[in-house]
Amino acid sequence: MNLRLAGALVFAFPWLAVAQVAILHIQIVEGDGAVHAPGSHSQQPLAVEVTDETGRPVAGAAVTFTLPDEGPAGFFANNLHTAVVVTDRQGRAAVRGLQLNRTPGRFQVRITASREQARAGTVAFQYISGTGGGAPAAPAATRSGRKWIWLAVAAGAAAAGGIAAGASGGHAAAAAAVPPAAMVTLPAPTVAVGPPSITVGKP
Repeated sequence: MNLRLAGALVFAFPWLAVAQVAILHIQIVEGDGAVHAPGSHSQQPLAVEVTDETGRPVAGAAVTFTLPDEGPAGFFANNLHTAVVVTDRQGRAAVRGLQLNRTPGRFQVRITASREQARAGTVAFQYISGTGGGAPAAPAATRSGRKWIWLAVAAGAAAAGGIAAGASGGHAAAAAAVPPAAMVTLPAPTVAVGPPSITVGKP
């Protein structure tokens, strides 16, 4: 009776007859990096592909998707933080219907695949935007820092422009730039002449 049942299952689901898998590889093929609006109900799939050590698709592998219990995240269509999907003949498994909460930020979805004794795992990152759509806004501290950097560069450029304008005046501008304390006055040269003298020797 058991042999008949096993034969019927293999006939109905041929992928169950695949030889034992020693190594699994799991790759995210869709949904990694997705950005969601706060409180939205997303139908965008998060899909993976599971293959063996030779690169062939592995059917019948159980793929578990797990969301964080707190912080930015949400629930799967089963109203739980965990969903299990079995790979098809192409080794694909996907989840849809993610209900997001209203906490903005990045969150990770832990993904594990198992078949018999083989295991594999990976992580997908998704986001809940802080403005109702698009990527999360940059932190205020970062934007402020960039503003101050820009002001410092502008001030430096203005100072450099002033120096360049002074230099364009030639030698006269250069002399005018010398402070009065640096000027040195030299006395006029003098010449002293003594009375003439005549010396007469013996004839």
